Amino acid sequence: MFAKFLNIFRIPELRNKLLFTIIMLCGYRIGFYVPLPGVDAIHLREMMGSAQNSALGSLSAYLTMFSGGDLGQSTIFGLGIMPYISASIIIQLLSTAIPTLEKLKKEGEPGMRKINEWTRYLAVGVCIVQALMWMWHLVGSPNNLIYHTVRDDYLGIFIPMGIAALTCGSIFLMWLGEQIDHYGIGNGVSLIITAGIISRMPDSIIYLYQKSTLAVQHSADKLGPERLIVLIFCFIFVVAGSIYLTEAQRRIRVQQAKHMRGRRVYGGQTTYLPLRVNHAGVMPIIFASSLMLFPQMFFQWLAQRVLDWDQAARKAADTAAGLAAGTTPSIHTWSLNVAHFFSENFSRSGYFWEVFYCALIFFFSYFWNTVQFQPKEMANQLRDYGSFIPGLRPGKRTADYLEAVMNRITYVGAAFLCVIAIVPTVAGTYLIAGGGQPSTMDQQAAQFLGGTGLLIVISVMLDLVNRIEANLVMRNYSGFMEGGSGGSGSGAKIRRPKGGGGGGGEPVATFDRRDTKGLPS
Repeated sequence: MFAKFLNIFRIPELRNKLLFTIIMLCGYRIGFYVPLPGVDAIHLREMMGSAQNSALGSLSAYLTMFSGGDLGQSTIFGLGIMPYISASIIIQLLSTAIPTLEKLKKEGEPGMRKINEWTRYLAVGVCIVQALMWMWHLVGSPNNLIYHTVRDDYLGIFIPMGIAALTCGSIFLMWLGEQIDHYGIGNGVSLIITAGIISRMPDSIIYLYQKSTLAVQHSADKLGPERLIVLIFCFIFVVAGSIYLTEAQRRIRVQQAKHMRGRRVYGGQTTYLPLRVNHAGVMPIIFASSLMLFPQMFFQWLAQRVLDWDQAARKAADTAAGLAAGTTPSIHTWSLNVAHFFSENFSRSGYFWEVFYCALIFFFSYFWNTVQFQPKEMANQLRDYGSFIPGLRPGKRTADYLEAVMNRITYVGAAFLCVIAIVPTVAGTYLIAGGGQPSTMDQQAAQFLGGTGLLIVISVMLDLVNRIEANLVMRNYSGFMEGGSGGSGSGAKIRRPKGGGGGGGEPVATFDRRDTKGLPS
């Protein structure tokens, strides 16, 4: 393995791409700590730390996970890459409903360049709106999050300057991701998000070590060696299972029709059409997490309003009776119990929250596949290229079959996403916190045992390894997934597929007969 890793640095082009990517990511991490001028970072960090279990804390953790930024530190990269991702998702969804965008999407590279240009313009607008909302929160907060001199004398300059800094920071990250796409290796935007997620791993490891019996001998909240071993095994198992199901495919047998060109026979090979089990990726979890913020915020606000209402009624009753404040018992006990019940169960790790969370993941898994997976278009492409699924007529019958197969495997993929999504809650509550209420650091450490962050890291790392693998094999070096020792000339050779077709046909993927189970005869 070490020799295969050294093969990367024997290829100048691949080495330069990898070093360029690393330098760009280092530049992102340096700018991550450049604060906005005028913001009191100490008070802001204290406020975000005390609000971790509230809706504001959940929103901040959500944006930090998916954006590569951190509003809790209020840096110039506070918004991260999230505005560009939001604009990309909006354009992608609109392309299925607006004929103009759909037509541009089918034009190939020129159409995609135009769509990317519109995406950038939309990302700037999203940046300005999000930056304005954050600056409005900083100015209107009663916790003195900005310095008094700024609040008294330079407030008219502070707000436009903050909006411009946050917008420029996000646009710079968008540019940084595009530079990695062009001159580096891997997907730039995904690597920026992954770098932000991995950067929190050392703090979580240090926290688990400090909480273990190796470092803390007399603490009531210590992490015993048996729970630590279970955590390690859970991490290995979840990572292995995530890789397996992320790469899982349902292979559908496809037969190419034979045709004559002069005296030679072309086609006739047997290939397969791969359908990914987790076709939607992490998008269902992203949509479900964002929607679940609203009931959490609403029920927390409702519980606080009912509590204030009850306290005001008790104070009025004490004043009317001439009693000391706080003497009258609760007047709205039933309302308080109901509001507290919903606030507790719709908070993160609550029972109702987890149930509705899983239901939304299933819903958005099917919704995303409905938007992105086009069985009719795929069936038409198979027919146009002279291919067919054995036992099925080209056209509508093929499209119906592909849709039925995708609906079945989507159920498995959605169930897998639900398990991955709730694993951090279970691990944080029962393994790290010992069955009690998990703290902020407990939840952060548990995020690496599952959830969206782990799926993003695994997907991006697999894509990066596959791209490096392709560069190595293309230059006759053995890749990471090849057997044998590394070195020049030891790579796998490209062979023609077995069976079917005469000479001169295009090479296609070979087909394994074990993949014919469940196919129509």
